[in-house]
Amino acid sequence: MPDYRFEGVSLSGKRVHGVIDADNMARAKEKVAQLAESRRFKVERILARRVFLYRACRGKETPVTGQQKAFSADEVREALERLGYAVTRISPKLFSLRMKPPSADIVTFVRVSADLLREKLPFNEILQLLVNDIENPSLRESIKEINNDLHHGKDSEEAFMRQEKTLGKFTARMLGMASKSGSMVDIYESTAIFLERQTDFKKTMKSALITPAVTMLALAGAVIFYIAYIFPKTAEMFLQMGTELPPMTAATMKFSGFLLNNTVLLVVLILGLFTAAWFILRMPKVQLWKAKMMFKLPVMGSMIHKTTIEIFCRVFYALYSGSGESVDAIRLSAEACGNRYMEHRIKTVAIPMMLSQGVGLVQSLEAAGVFTKTALARFHSGAETGTIKNTALQLANYYQKETVYKMKNIVDLVQIIVSLVIMIVITGLTMVSSETAMMKPKTF
Repeated sequence: MPDYRFEGVSLSGKRVHGVIDADNMARAKEKVAQLAESRRFKVERILARRVFLYRACRGKETPVTGQQKAFSADEVREALERLGYAVTRISPKLFSLRMKPPSADIVTFVRVSADLLREKLPFNEILQLLVNDIENPSLRESIKEINNDLHHGKDSEEAFMRQEKTLGKFTARMLGMASKSGSMVDIYESTAIFLERQTDFKKTMKSALITPAVTMLALAGAVIFYIAYIFPKTAEMFLQMGTELPPMTAATMKFSGFLLNNTVLLVVLILGLFTAAWFILRMPKVQLWKAKMMFKLPVMGSMIHKTTIEIFCRVFYALYSGSGESVDAIRLSAEACGNRYMEHRIKTVAIPMMLSQGVGLVQSLEAAGVFTKTALARFHSGAETGTIKNTALQLANYYQKETVYKMKNIVDLVQIIVSLVIMIVITGLTMVSSETAMMKPKTF
């Protein structure tokens, strides 16, 4: 999250300045205005911390170039002059967009951190090692800023949450809480496993859905090209000879004519439908309904449901440390599960029951209506034996193994279905082509 420095003057004439963080300049102005109203001072200017490019030299040494974050060019100049450099050029960097790093790089960062923490290496040394070794500039800069914030005594959760746009909200929240907890290694380990599972799940879903979708799209394009261009050329030759077209050929000709005569209308209609669907699917109520329907999809619904419960249980295991703190653990686990409907039911049903009615954990989760009978039975058993934390881990591992095997079966099933569709389409085209090939022109 970007930093902004505000400068102003109090009612007594005293200079006032400070630094805040905000998503953008508009939000920074709102925060500073609220602060100025409560502290009673007049705001003079707000400066964003940005990247400056510089060129400087010291004595007869070779000039050096680099970049430095600061609120103004004067800050960079003063810092370099204190080090004995003579500044020859300072200019703001025109484009300093920080792109979100690939998920694989974030997984590597968390996994390596977890492994090194297990080896008892100090956390500040781990961050310094990663700053030197990570190649992605956005992730490297974020880790450098986290290390710098922690070095200056900033709260760990605040330091990590400032980087949520780079690390992701869930990852930043978990890693920020880890430094405060008594189980830093466990939380890093659980976060690494969660990110690895999430990455693997997305990769497998792409393999199961995107490749067949591209294949079907290419097939549809080939069929439309054949019907709209190639086939009419052949059929028109027979029409010119006075030959009566067979049923399938005649129907195909009518369809071809419809496509050619209404091409613009069809393109506008399809684009309109996609645009409308895009806006509708972004509506909160529709997103909630869509998340609920994900659990009811044929074939894949059960696997998506169990994967969501697995993620919930894995995060819950990392955060849960007793009944007194179970509400925060449940809330964060619900936010991490990746399904809006499940998150909504837990936050609006389970947690209020625990807080206002004093209902137990298992009964509240059961009332939410988003957990399978197997999961609820395991939670009941864990509550009775006082091992609910370990039960959550066991359930997560169980569903992980089950969903991995089920995903492989689904990928195979999708490939079979795509092959059958391709075979049916090719068979239909072959039948139409064969009918055309058997046609004979009229003889006079």
